[in-house]
Amino acid sequence: MKIRLLTVGKPREREAIGLHDRYAERIRRFGVSYDTAHVAEVQAGRSYSDDHVMQREAGNLLQALDPRDRVVALHPSGKQRDSEQVARKLESWATPRAAFVIGGPLGLHRDLLQRAEDSWSLSQLTFPHELVRVLVAEQLYRALTIRRGVPYHK
Repeated sequence: MKIRLLTVGKPREREAIGLHDRYAERIRRFGVSYDTAHVAEVQAGRSYSDDHVMQREAGNLLQALDPRDRVVALHPSGKQRDSEQVARKLESWATPRAAFVIGGPLGLHRDLLQRAEDSWSLSQLTFPHELVRVLVAEQLYRALTIRRGVPYHK
């Protein structure tokens, strides 16, 4: 099983990086190939509209994807799933490799959403994208424990 977490913007908050990395290591202990990558965040301002910023970020994300990746966009309009549902979907997402994509502060552009094979909403709440990295890694780890019968889930 292969999983990639692709984000807009380089993580900077030490605490969030540490939490994410803890779950990443747990995921790898299950024999899962798990890696992360990021693309540069485009700075919004007077020169660029929000749509233009998101489109440029989407272009960078699309270039960073392998054509064979099964893209799962983290998006507010995506399907909310409980941990058991994520566990059931994980195998199909990760064949040949799942690419979970997290947008920047403005979200994901429609160009990226059109490339996505699925979209997943963690909540109706808005979270900083660094926290979303932690939540996704934890939920992927939880899904693996459910699939393998490890007692972490309960």
